Amino acid sequence: MIDHQAALIYTMVLVSAADSNMTDAEMRIIGDNVRDLPVFADYNRDNLTLTLRECAGLLEQENGLEEAFRQIKAALPAKLRETAYAMACDVAAADGEASQEELRVLELLRHRLSIDRLIAAAIERGTRARFMTS
Repeated sequence: MIDHQAALIYTMVLVSAADSNMTDAEMRIIGDNVRDLPVFADYNRDNLTLTLRECAGLLEQENGLEEAFRQIKAALPAKLRETAYAMACDVAAADGEASQEELRVLELLRHRLSIDRLIAAAIERGTRARFMTS
């Protein structure tokens, strides 16, 4: 079983891996979130590479995506589910435009974590505003 911090990382990896192209920008956002967000204050950053590999390995297994969703939901307390969705949106926005595959994973994540559609829309709008370029 994974802990809540690994679950947040898994969430970001799911979106990044959705289109089979984990870009440098997406990996940078994952690293930035782990380095900067308060939820990771006591996370041992030396474990990030291992957590990324564990998630990637899970996704390679049969029914890996469903298992990842199950583990994420089991590990995340309700108060961190919106946080997870926000981090996932950050990764989708990292390289300028979300692919259809990334959008589909975000939709699945929203449903699996029972995130209200209006709350999800607000999170998505906030992400769009933060990642806007001139």
